[in-house]
Amino acid sequence: MYAVIRTGATQERVEQGQRLRVDLRPEQVGDQISFEALLIVDGETVLATPKELAKASVTANIVGEEKGPKINAMTYKNKSNQSTRWGHRQKYSTVEITGISAKG
Repeated sequence: MYAVIRTGATQERVEQGQRLRVDLRPEQVGDQISFEALLIVDGETVLATPKELAKASVTANIVGEEKGPKINAMTYKNKSNQSTRWGHRQKYSTVEITGISAKG
């Protein structure tokens, strides 16, 4: 059994017991959260319509937080001695999928 969930601006295919990185969530480590299911496949059964997915749920536990890779960049303007360095490092929450339920 697997499900396709929406996390922020992305969609992920998940199975029970899988760990994945999602954008930083405001909940604390150890909290249980739920995701909006867009598709649930269980063998030959496929739930895809909003009416079928109204009772479905995908639950997960937050197991930690981590940082993505450091991105360094620089802009430079020739003949004016103007340069700017900047960087960014995205923060993520690590979640473990604990259950996929088609019945709610």
